[in-house]
This record gives sequence, structure tokens and C-alpha cells, in this order.
Amino acid sequence: MALTFGSFLFLLLAGAPMVFVLGVAGALTLAIDGTTPLVVVAQRLFNGLDSFPLLAIPFFVLAGIIMEQGGIARAIVELATALVGWIRGSLLMVATVTATGLSAISGSGSADTAAISSILMPEMKRRGYDLDYATVTVASAGALGPIIPPSIIMVVLAMISDLSVGAMFLGGVIPGLIAAAGLLLGHWLYTGREPARYADAEPFRWPRLGAAFRQALPALSMPVIVAGGIIGGVVTPTEAAALAVLAGLLIGGFVYRELRWRDLPAMMLKTAGISAAVMIIIGTASIFSWLVAIQNVPAMLADWFQGHVGSAWAFLLLVNVLLLVVGMFMESISAILILMPVLMPIATSLGIDPLHFGIVVTLNLSIGLITPPYGICLFVACTVAGRNVMQAARLVWIPLIPLILMLLLCTYVPEVVLWLPRALL
Repeated sequence: MALTFGSFLFLLLAGAPMVFVLGVAGALTLAIDGTTPLVVVAQRLFNGLDSFPLLAIPFFVLAGIIMEQGGIARAIVELATALVGWIRGSLLMVATVTATGLSAISGSGSADTAAISSILMPEMKRRGYDLDYATVTVASAGALGPIIPPSIIMVVLAMISDLSVGAMFLGGVIPGLIAAAGLLLGHWLYTGREPARYADAEPFRWPRLGAAFRQALPALSMPVIVAGGIIGGVVTPTEAAALAVLAGLLIGGFVYRELRWRDLPAMMLKTAGISAAVMIIIGTASIFSWLVAIQNVPAMLADWFQGHVGSAWAFLLLVNVLLLVVGMFMESISAILILMPVLMPIATSLGIDPLHFGIVVTLNLSIGLITPPYGICLFVACTVAGRNVMQAARLVWIPLIPLILMLLLCTYVPEVVLWLPRALL
């Protein structure tokens, strides 16, 4: 056990890519131990990827790329502008409302961040918005992606923990809406410091909202197809992801006519690159998770928690602190694959509902998408805005306040998470 975790920490602190941290730590342990043949590394790598639900990942990635290039994201931005574009700090509000809509399509926080940044950031610059706060706003909006269904993180977590994907999706709806409302309130309070700078002269008009809604109606059908199909038990998550791709192609190509068919090879290549990066991490993480399991780490940790942390309340507090720190340094799927086999048995032994715990883990790792140094959504937003990550990071505490308050509410009031799944399933 000391060798496994020692090599893991050494490689992590040395700055090695996560795929090498996980794979090399596992292979090195087996090589030095000598009791297990190294061929097990290849076997565990294959077994970790030999799962039908994982096929949903490349489909959701492709759906997000189609959404960005096919006019779907632009239609939702126009609807969000008509809905909240008249409020002080309008573009900040539009970014959050748009992300809430896009989250119900792509399942990826980084994809949502890229789409929103590319559309809204030039206009934010033109209007003289504080670029650092605008960057943080777009990043925090993208962090809604893994919370509001469908969610790639939830698919992986449900697969690892033997939970219902449909129940996970339903469990994320109310926390996602609470987080979006909290972010909107935070933007409104922040812009009150300089109301003239963030004022918007465009009034609210019902005809504009109606026209934007009609234009966005085809795009809004995609969440119904994806989440509705899974929750209704009509399709599996993988089938729903494939349907999202088909719907995106039809809507982008024949309704909005912004999707050029000659762009498909480049889109497929980009999808392959992103999906391969995720899949190889899942494969190597399965090696590490297997080593942790056979060295009886979950049982030892469970004994320690039961001996030193006697209540579910204290355990959840420690888990929140742990995952918020982990989210600062580790990619979300890697963290799930490493930690869930250890933490889930402890949670259930303390009487915590597995679905509730799964959503709490998802919320923690979603917040990690905007916390430096790793926060991928913050990195994407900074890249588009042309800002240094540390420049924008000085303001990241503002959206963190409503997100952490939402996390605490969902952690200690389980009904916020469990009510909708129990009502509909």
C-alpha cells in the first residue's frame, strides 16, 4: 500500500500527466512486488474500458461540438438574451442562463464553457465589462454542465457505483437550478458596485422573447430527447447520447443551416482526441482502483472512519473538504474512479443514501472545474478571453460562495436531491 500511494504522490507532485501517474504507479507496484505478472496491467486496462455505458462519452462530446458549431448554442444565447438581457449586468446573466440550457444537451462543462466564451466574450469586451469577472462568470456557468442532466460525470459515477443513471440525472436537476439562481444573484449584487458600467438599455419585450423562443424551439427539443428518454426508460444513456448527435446534426444542418457537412471530418477528429484522453484515464484509473481494492484499503478506511468519525454528518463534512481539495488538482473522472470505490462503501455503512452521496460527489467535483490550478472550465474561459489564470482566479471566490452554499444545502438536506427521483421513479 505504501508503495502504491508513494509512487502515486511522487508522480503527481512531479507534474506528470494524470494518465501516467495512474498507470505507472500501478505498473511499478506490480513490478516491484513481483507476485503478480505485469500482463495484469493490460488486462485491467482493457476491463476498465470494456463497458457499454462508456460509449456515451464520445457521443456526448460530439453532441457538444455539434451544438457549438451548428447554431444550437447561438439560438439558446438569443433566447437567454431576450429573457434576462434587460437586467443589470445582462451578459453575465445571459452566460449563466445559456449554460443552464446548454447543460441539458452536452453533459460537459468544458464544452459549454467553450461555446459560451466564443459567443459572448467579444461582446463583453466591447461593452467594457471587467474581463477577469467576465471570465470567472463564464467558467462558473460552465461548471453547471456536470450538475444538470445529462452529465458525463454522472454516467461514469453511476457505472462505478452501480447506481441508476436516470435517478442520478433527476437528482441533479434541483441542485443545478439552485446553483444557477445563486450565480445570477451573485452577478446582480456584484454589478451593483458599478451600475453605470453594467447597465443595459435594451428593454424587455414580449415579442422579442416570443420570436427568440420560436427560433430556439428546435434546440430546446434536444434536452427532451436526451434526458427525457433516459428518465422515461425509453433509451439507455448511450442510446440517448447517440440520439443527441443525430438530433444535433439534423437541427444544425437543416433547421439552422449553420452546420457545414464538410466540417464533419474535423469535428469527428476533435471528438476522437477528447474522447481518447478521457478513455485512457478511465483505463489506467481502473488499474489503480484494482490495486487499492486488493490491498484492502476501503475496509481499512471504513474501520478508521467508524472508529474516529461516528456520524454521517461529520463524514460528509470531511468528504466535502477532501473533494474540494482534490478537485483543485485532479480531473473529475480520475477522482471518481480512484475515490468512489473507497468512499461509497463507507457512506453506505454510515446509513447515507448512495444516490444522495453520488450527487454530493458530483457537486464537489463540479465546483473543482473553476478552482485553480487545475480548474478546466476556468482554463478554457481564460484562453478565450486572453487572460492569465491567476489574473482571473482573484475573483473566483465570488461565484464560489453560492456554489458552496448550494453544496452544503444538498449535503445536509438530502430531500433536495432525493425528492425528484423518488417522485418520478
